[in-house]
Amino acid sequence: MPDRIQVVPDQASILIVDDLPIVRFSLQRILGKAGYRCREAEDVPQAMAALEEEPADLVLSDIQMPGASGLDLVKALKPRIPDISVVMVSSMEDAETAIECLQEGAFGYVLKPFQPREILVQVNGALRRRMLEIAFRDREALLARKVREQTLEIRESREEIAFRLIAASEHRDNETGMHVRRIGLFAAEMARLLGWDEDSVETIQAAAPMHDIGKIGVPDAILQKPGALTEEEWVVMKRHTTMGATILKGSTVPFIQMGARISIGHHEKWDGTGYPKGLQGGQIPLEARITTLVDVYDALSNRRYYKEPWPEDQVIGLIRKNTGFHFDPALVSLFLTHLDRFRAILQAHPDESHDEDPGI
Repeated sequence: MPDRIQVVPDQASILIVDDLPIVRFSLQRILGKAGYRCREAEDVPQAMAALEEEPADLVLSDIQMPGASGLDLVKALKPRIPDISVVMVSSMEDAETAIECLQEGAFGYVLKPFQPREILVQVNGALRRRMLEIAFRDREALLARKVREQTLEIRESREEIAFRLIAASEHRDNETGMHVRRIGLFAAEMARLLGWDEDSVETIQAAAPMHDIGKIGVPDAILQKPGALTEEEWVVMKRHTTMGATILKGSTVPFIQMGARISIGHHEKWDGTGYPKGLQGGQIPLEARITTLVDVYDALSNRRYYKEPWPEDQVIGLIRKNTGFHFDPALVSLFLTHLDRFRAILQAHPDESHDEDPGI
């Protein structure tokens, strides 16, 4: 605890910096008698060289010296404070400069002519403050590391929940695990390009893979039918959007809430001809518009049991052709401008099997 921090003189090293030998001798005698380990330097360059050779816990420096001053020394040491603490020794005429030294990071100063007790009080106080600041810094670093670790655990837990929710529909729909993972990565990349904060990026990365979770409520006879669906069967198939929203509704968890909006909105179209509500343009949630675009890009770019992967130029051609009809034009423009990023995700996460059906 901070209140229990005590300075142990023989564990602290001090560098005394002064151009006058008699002052260095006097300070070394006072501090050495108290148990401190001391070294000397007669000017700022010599002091910096001494510190490079062997670090010190505290530098006790005069202000007025030939060449570089004590203030110059404080400024040079500023990046290394509090690992090195600094105490200045000054005359009354240097009081204003001593205050400037404090503003630059020095821990204290002693006025000449000094008494041994004043020196020891200032040195002991500066070393204790140094230890407190180092302890605080270390606790801050530890806390930051724990926050990062907990954030990673939360993110991994969120992804695990999402993929476990998706797993049931995957097995019935023959959807590939890498497909749903890529959808999350694609959606997250789009969100970053749109300037979303990192928490929102992580939310859509977990939410977008749940877009087809409602297919768990579609009968096998329709979901796995090898041929074309009848008009009545299409009516049932389209219900997977509302079924998904029903499965996910009512949650207080942000990524599940977003998953519900994506589930019900990912088959809406920019021109209002989509389903289930026939929403148009900005009425469609942005996260759903994002998922719609990247889902089509991924489905066309990969092999499925009924088709070979399309060449990239054909995939992009279809996306361009449907811009303003199926897809949000602004999102398509952003997507195509940064196509290399999405291509890299596609190549880095290939399907593990070639016997899957992408679903509808």
